[in-house]
Formats: sequence, C-alpha cells, structure tokens
Amino acid sequence: MSFASAPTLVGDRVTLEPLRLDHADELALAVQDGRLHELWYSRVPAPETMHDDVATRLAQHAAGRVVPWTVRRNADGAALGVTTFLNIREDHRRLEIGSTWIAASAQGTGVNTEAKLLQLTHAFETLGCIAVEFRTHWHNRRSRRAIEAIGAKQDGVLRNHDLWRDGTVRDVVVFSVIDREWPTVKLGLTERLRAFGEG
Repeated sequence: MSFASAPTLVGDRVTLEPLRLDHADELALAVQDGRLHELWYSRVPAPETMHDDVATRLAQHAAGRVVPWTVRRNADGAALGVTTFLNIREDHRRLEIGSTWIAASAQGTGVNTEAKLLQLTHAFETLGCIAVEFRTHWHNRRSRRAIEAIGAKQDGVLRNHDLWRDGTVRDVVVFSVIDREWPTVKLGLTERLRAFGEG
C-alpha cells in the first residue's frame, strides 16, 4: 500500500475517516469546543477558515504530501477533530503523525489514544515504517505530555525552527517511535485504552 493512501481505520471508540470537504461544517463546530483555535501555541484553524483548511489539506493529499483523517466517535457519529500523516518519506519508510486537534470535551477520554493506536498500527504493520515522528511546540505542554504518554521518546529540540503566526519564534520538540519499540508501545496503548473502559 502507498504511504499516500487514506484507508478508513476503525477502532472500538473512534473511526479515522478520510477527510472530505463535506466534513468542514462538522469540524467548524468541533473546533469551537474548547475554542482550540485561540490557543496561541497551536495552529488549529478557526471555524470561519475551516473550509479553506480542509481544502488545503485535500490539495496536499492529492499531491502526495499528507494523509488527513477526520476523527469520528463511533457512539454518536460526531466529528471530533483531525489527525494527519505528514512529512511522508516513503523511500526512507518514515513519516510524522501531527497536525492533530481533538475537541476539548473529548480530550482525556481515550479518543486520541485510540486514534494514535490506529495510525501507528497502520504505519508500522501495514506500511512497514521504521520510524514515526511527532513534533510539537515547546510551550504546548499538554501535547508534549500526550506524546510521551503514547510511548514516544524525545529525540531533541529544534530551536528557532519556525516563525510563528504572531511573529514569535517556535522551538520544536521532536519525538519518535521506532520499529523495534512498536510492540511495547502498542501494548502500552492497548492497556491505556482498557483503563478508559468501553467507548
């Protein structure tokens, strides 16, 4: 399977559904849950720019640069956010999981844990990745804790890596899971989901 393919990934509590333009209205509602677009250290689209954001992601997918999914809760079908494969390097069998946001009320419920389990399983067991990377803003401590909870290890900090939308400079924290770590990471994610109980 090509690294740029976008299969539907189904879990017990969430389904990762290939992003479509007609998801934009649902996602515009979801992003208002917690007003995620107002967090200064994130790049979450505002409700009024959601259609443009989805269209941009779909154009990047058509060009083979990203694979975007809508995160949908199985219990009620609600769209909760977006998650993406990016920095795809099929020739080196590696990619990044990122550009993820989840509605605030769904955070800490096992939704992101299962989404990452689905993505990592696809990356390592279907695509044959040797490494999967995660990146976040140095000041996004919640994101850093969530990535560490997945079982990823910190590789380092890329200082002064990005110019931010407000003109400040972003230090990027880089984490990864490598292929030999995957069985243990998978077990850890599975046990975390068990602790959350039924979806």
